[in-house]
Amino acid sequence: MSYLASVGHALAVTTHGEPAIDPGSPAVAARTGTGDAGEDPSGPSADGLPAALTALRAAIGAARFPLALPSAEAARQLGASLTAQLDDYLLPRLARLDAPLLVVVGGSTGAGKSTLVNSLVQARVSAAGVLRPTTRSPVLVCNPADSGWFRQGELLPGLTRTNEPSEDPGTLQLVTAPALPAGLAFLDAPDIDSVVDANRALAGQLLAAADLWLFVTTAARYADAVPWELLHTARARGVVIAMVLDRVPAEATDEVAAHLAEMLAEQGLGAAPLFVLPETWVDGQGLLPDKVTDPLGGWFSRLAADAGARAAVVRQTLDGALAALVPAVVGLADAADEQGDAADALDDRVTAAYQGAERTVEQGLRDGRLLRGEVLARWQEFVGTGEFFRTLEARIGRLRDRLLAAVTGRPAPATELRDAIESQLVTLLRGVAAEAAENTYTGWRAHPAGAALLEPPLAHPGADFPDRAERLVRDWQRGVLELVRSEGADRRFVARTAAYAVNATGLAVMIAVFASTAFIPTGLEVATGAGTTVAGQAVLQAIFGDQAVRTLAAKARGDLLARVRELLDAEATRFLSRTATARPAADAGNALRAAAERVEQARHRSGLAAAGAAALPPALAPEGGAR
Repeated sequence: MSYLASVGHALAVTTHGEPAIDPGSPAVAARTGTGDAGEDPSGPSADGLPAALTALRAAIGAARFPLALPSAEAARQLGASLTAQLDDYLLPRLARLDAPLLVVVGGSTGAGKSTLVNSLVQARVSAAGVLRPTTRSPVLVCNPADSGWFRQGELLPGLTRTNEPSEDPGTLQLVTAPALPAGLAFLDAPDIDSVVDANRALAGQLLAAADLWLFVTTAARYADAVPWELLHTARARGVVIAMVLDRVPAEATDEVAAHLAEMLAEQGLGAAPLFVLPETWVDGQGLLPDKVTDPLGGWFSRLAADAGARAAVVRQTLDGALAALVPAVVGLADAADEQGDAADALDDRVTAAYQGAERTVEQGLRDGRLLRGEVLARWQEFVGTGEFFRTLEARIGRLRDRLLAAVTGRPAPATELRDAIESQLVTLLRGVAAEAAENTYTGWRAHPAGAALLEPPLAHPGADFPDRAERLVRDWQRGVLELVRSEGADRRFVARTAAYAVNATGLAVMIAVFASTAFIPTGLEVATGAGTTVAGQAVLQAIFGDQAVRTLAAKARGDLLARVRELLDAEATRFLSRTATARPAADAGNALRAAAERVEQARHRSGLAAAGAAALPPALAPEGGAR
């Protein structure tokens, strides 16, 4: 049996109207945890659950969904909804299972909720009228003996308590009504289909804090979509529901009631008791005639009088809400995983683009393209004339002196060569950086999460990139000269303290870096460089020997690529810093699943799951005016 008061045997009553089950009987005491006077009224259900729920709340609060994915907004709303339910209902209700039963009266605009509440408590406690929305802030009505529990603010702690009517949806007006039996309270909620967004949101929040939903609809609006969406939510939560079909014309009573009952059964809500209120007049105080409300009022009176029934309602709704947490939190965890996956995908696009840029630079150092044009011309001027290259191999023993003599009096070609090398490298770096930025920008723009993170300047390298590229090349050139000094410290030409010889050799090493790694000129290099790679190789080999040449070029090339990698990494950070800021915690999804699993385990240990629907006492038998 899923709902209180399911069929005619619900909370069976004697012919004198007394409950057939004694609320103080051992069966009820065992079921509700309200036996001996000294026993904890919270019973076994409190064991471990509050701590597990508190940990779950922390995990939900830590989950973030900043990336603009299709699931993000729904996940944020779900997280807020779960947090609100934990704060508004689950945690305070677990702390006090014996607190008064809260009946939230919800329904469509103009359904007559406020009039019904006023009539049930026999006092005009909630404003009713023809203007919509009428109920701008919720009104909670309880017996004076129960007001302390609701005034403390443990239930719905986010609402400010007030004794006066208010138009502020963030307030909760508390009203006492002696005619309402102790142990039972009504909360008149805003319209679920209100034109005011805040009212609709508050109505949903209040319904989630209910022990029992009293759902009010009319003969004209019982098939509307919005109420049924909330009824589906109630079914998923396992909350106890009672239905009121209001303002039914006498001639249509049987037909409309039968149709609504059929719809309820089709949606798995056939056990919910249905009370049919005929279309009628109100008295001078705006209250319905007693004969109209007596069936529903009597039903609530019997519920208020049976502590066992109230406890069973609380436990069923509480257990249903706890059971519904697990799939909801798993969905939240999946959304958190999507956030992490999306951040990884965006990072992968950045990495691919800038690693491609690094490979382009490396390939440019290998395929001889940097030996073309200005660098080639300046290298030829620097080393010597064509006659020098033709006779170089025959007079290799005198190369060191020839090199010094050739360059000592010609500082200008060295400067021009160094500038040409710098210009060629900077041009290459600017080109690959521009291509990487454009590729990353395009890749992110095609991704929903990436598009939201983009700004136009990201489509191009950073404004200071040219300066940083030039500084990189100059620093690398100085590093090559230091490398020459270090590697050739014991060589005779360096020992002669000819600084310009070091500079000349350093420039030759830079040229060698632009050629193939093993100094084996390819056809492209020979054709492009007109033999200058061979010449550069011969010059260096004559000074340092073959192995030294290879070592120098490899180290200089490695140093340059490391600097380029650092430069491009800094460019990639312009994108990566955005995903780093938006990225959820790496284990957010797993943390949510683990927290939900602990709640589920604690729920089963507590006995609530076993005390759910099967433990409900016989439900209340609806009398006249109800089906």
